[in-house]
Amino acid sequence: MGKIIAVANQKGGVGKTTTAINLAASLAALEFKTLLVDADPQANATSGLGFDPASISSNIYECMVGEANIEDIILKSPNLETLDLIPSHIDLVGAEVEMINIPNREERMREALAPLKEVYDFIIIDCSPSLGLITVNSLTAADSVVIPVQCEYFALEGLGKLLNTIKIITTRLNTELAIEGILLTMYDVRLRLSNQVVEEVKTHFQQMVFDTIIPRNVKLSESPGYGIPAILYDAESKGAMSYLNLAREIAEKNSVALAK
Repeated sequence: MGKIIAVANQKGGVGKTTTAINLAASLAALEFKTLLVDADPQANATSGLGFDPASISSNIYECMVGEANIEDIILKSPNLETLDLIPSHIDLVGAEVEMINIPNREERMREALAPLKEVYDFIIIDCSPSLGLITVNSLTAADSVVIPVQCEYFALEGLGKLLNTIKIITTRLNTELAIEGILLTMYDVRLRLSNQVVEEVKTHFQQMVFDTIIPRNVKLSESPGYGIPAILYDAESKGAMSYLNLAREIAEKNSVALAK
């Protein structure tokens, strides 16, 4: 039985999609069968794996409104044998409106992904940068959530709101939802502010914070332009190595025997 992990933060620019792509790719590189679900209408995770969202005929949107079978829309990564993708599309923006009158609308993604838990070791969901119905669906479908927090001045801004949303979902929709961990991103060792944020987040959240910290790294910024994750763009870059360490940390935390 696989584990579904949502990567969520309604605050933009925190490294959410970068984390979803590179965590999924790193788990795949460790030979875990991994599925990346792009649940963001911007479809950056889709293009970040080398696919053109405009040319994709079916996506997660069709599955959520019952127009497609989820097995039929899975795309194989051209670069990593153990990594698959469920793509997104700008049409996902309209899903929230279309789903208003659908019964159990908050559980559509959970129902769609349920059969795939038998197929994959890890399913990573890249959530939309909002707390709307699509994100609620993602968190209802997930077993746990990774929360990226950037090492900048407004790091904790909005985090309380997200944690409150998670609390509401665990009360009403998904009693099993846990916080996998808070991930510090965009860390710059040269900046005193970055170090202050690390200390502040660790003081507030203690064991909830991952040991792995993701640095600011040009390779992480460049790799999406080539449609490949950082581990394939430059495997020895600090960014790629950090996400590989995160993948190992998550695998070990979940008592999964590492393949390598």
